[in-house]
Amino acid sequence: MWQPTVLSRGPWDERAQHGGAPSALLAYLAESALAEPGWQLTRLSMELIKPVPIAPLKVRRESYSGRATTRVTIGLEAGGVVVAQAHALMLRGQPVSLPSDLPGWSPPRMLPAPEACTERVRIPGMPSSVSFYDTAMDHRLAQGDTDRPGPAAAWFRLTVPLVQGQHTSPAMRAAAAADFGNGLSWVLNPERYLFSNADLSLHLHRPPEGEWIGLMSETQMDGTGAGTTLSRLYDLRGPVGVAVQSLVLRERR
Repeated sequence: MWQPTVLSRGPWDERAQHGGAPSALLAYLAESALAEPGWQLTRLSMELIKPVPIAPLKVRRESYSGRATTRVTIGLEAGGVVVAQAHALMLRGQPVSLPSDLPGWSPPRMLPAPEACTERVRIPGMPSSVSFYDTAMDHRLAQGDTDRPGPAAAWFRLTVPLVQGQHTSPAMRAAAAADFGNGLSWVLNPERYLFSNADLSLHLHRPPEGEWIGLMSETQMDGTGAGTTLSRLYDLRGPVGVAVQSLVLRERR
């Protein structure tokens, strides 16, 4: 049984968690399913079935092992009801010699670096309180203007351990930050619209290095009531992966 603290709180309901907190917990549970070293989390596909409460959570976990990959299925239950579930793909790492001029993403680094950024991310309508966004996470705007709609980039760093008494792994840091993409790159006035994410799909081609995770995010909305946020993830050395969120769009009453 897992007991969340108030530091996992989300912005819209004091009884529910921010999506980054259960995302990071699911990454931890996927990684801890394999005791043998040499495995790395390369995909975490999470579905937020219901608001994840700040209440005791029960875990269901199954593993399906192969020679090069292992799949882990995890469910989080509250009061006997599944509130979130994830499918994780673990890859057995193996050194590969690559050419030095191998093409990659553009830009190859996210700039400016965190130490050169001083402005915090301000998401319109986001209340200031003891929460995952305001207390458990340090964030610094790198590109764009979060007072206006459109793409933006920011650095995120956890200020507290995700699991008390346990090391916060690189994959956990990435999962915690990736859920901020839709708020970072909002395109509709939050006072008129709700655009919460119903899932998060995180893909990592290498473990992030250091504490800072950079997100370069952009959002696309449609009149059908759905949207998508795409975020490229960086550390100080360069790209580490990508995250996609499916958004549920509603007009406020």
